[in-house]
Amino acid sequence: MTGIYVLTILFGVIGMMISWRLKSKFKQYSEVPLQSNLSGQQIAEKMLSDHGIYDVRVISVDGQLTDHYNPSDKTVNLSADVYHGRNAASAAVAAHECGHAVQHAKAYSFLQFRSAMVPLLNIANGFMPILLMIGMMLLYSTGNSTLLSIGVALFALATLFSFVTLPVEFDASNRALAWIKNNQIVNASEYEMSKDALWWAAMTYVVAALAMLAQLLYYLNLLGGRRSND
Repeated sequence: MTGIYVLTILFGVIGMMISWRLKSKFKQYSEVPLQSNLSGQQIAEKMLSDHGIYDVRVISVDGQLTDHYNPSDKTVNLSADVYHGRNAASAAVAAHECGHAVQHAKAYSFLQFRSAMVPLLNIANGFMPILLMIGMMLLYSTGNSTLLSIGVALFALATLFSFVTLPVEFDASNRALAWIKNNQIVNASEYEMSKDALWWAAMTYVVAALAMLAQLLYYLNLLGGRRSND
C-alpha cells in the first residue's frame, strides 16, 4: 500500500511538471507568427466549414488554456489568446477543439460514451469526496466499510471517465494535425510546433488518468486489507 501511495504522489509531481512544460511550450509557440496569418477563430471556422459543419459557433472565452468544445450547445470555446492569436499554438488549439466538433458530427463512439457519462459523473463528484472522507474515518474507527465502498465505486467511475477521455483527446489531435497539414494552414516547421504542443497537452490527460488509477488501487487495497483482517 505504501508503494501505491508513493506512486500517487509521484504522478502528482509529474503532472505539475508536465503542466509547467505545457504552458512553457504554448508561450514559446505563441511567439511564432503563422505564415498564413490566420487567427485561431478563422482556422476554427474554416475547419468546421471544410467538414460540412455549420451549426457550431466559435466563441471567445476568458482565461488561459480554457479552450474546449461544448457538445450540449455546440460551441467551440477558445480563450482570447487562441481566438485572436495568429501563431502555431493558436492553430494547434483551435484545430484540436474543432476536432471534437468533428467527432460529435460523426458520432465518434468514445465521445458519445464520454458524453453519456457526464451527467452521472457530475452527480457522483458531488458526493464522492464526502463519502471517501467519512468512509475512511468510519473504516478506521468502527471497521465499517460500507460508505467507503460506495465512495470507491464512484471514484472508479471517475477513473473510467479519465481513461475514456484519452482516445477522445488523441483522436481530436490527430484530426486537427491531419487537417492543418493537408490544407496548408501551417508550413513544415509550424506543423512540428503544433504537433509538439498537442503532444504535451495530451500528456496532461495521460498522467491525470494514471494518477487516478494509482489512487483507486490505494483505496481498493485499503478496503481489501481491512476485509482480510475481519
